[in-house]
Amino acid sequence: MGHQGLLQTFAEVAVAFALVLYLAFLAVAFGWRAWIQYRRTGDHGFRGFSRQGPPFERLAGLLFVAALIALLGAPVAALLGLVRSAGLPPPLSLLGAALALAGFAVVLVAQLQMGASWRVGVDASERTALVEKGTFAVVRNPIFSGIAVFAIGMLLLVPNVLSLAGVLLGAIGLQLQVRWVEEPYLLRTHGETYAEYARRVGRFVPALGRLPRKRRR
Repeated sequence: MGHQGLLQTFAEVAVAFALVLYLAFLAVAFGWRAWIQYRRTGDHGFRGFSRQGPPFERLAGLLFVAALIALLGAPVAALLGLVRSAGLPPPLSLLGAALALAGFAVVLVAQLQMGASWRVGVDASERTALVEKGTFAVVRNPIFSGIAVFAIGMLLLVPNVLSLAGVLLGAIGLQLQVRWVEEPYLLRTHGETYAEYARRVGRFVPALGRLPRKRRR
């Protein structure tokens, strides 16, 4: 087998690995975590879209679902030969695998650290405990940060138009969800406690996206 054949085989293995890892991610991050939540609290934790919620909430949810579908379609379409992937050097594919695994781990750890406060979506009438420890002491949205790292890893493993669309749609959806839905909800619910927490801890990356501190008179 020549050099080009080895590269082709490596790319196919990377795509197959991406598909298996992505299916495992969906099963664990949503299915298994919801099962744990139900076992502990009797509530699966899914809140979905609220008809009374802001339009940004529905848009963010739709973009996030579209991103999940695109990221699933990327390796499937590549394996079926329906979409052509860019030929990246093996070191970038290995970096993608490392990022995807790291993002997966962050999501799982952060979800478990949320305990009974874990939710998918927001119910404006509901009050859950504010989690500030563990990964939440590093960034305010470690689950979303982990998802972003995971998606970038998927893009490097399966560099095609579908994975790129998944990353872009997911990035927009997460920004809308956090900035226009979750942060206003948390400020209404927890008031100054959340505001002070947000002044200390970055939004997605440590030290970035912190709320400005109040000016002393």
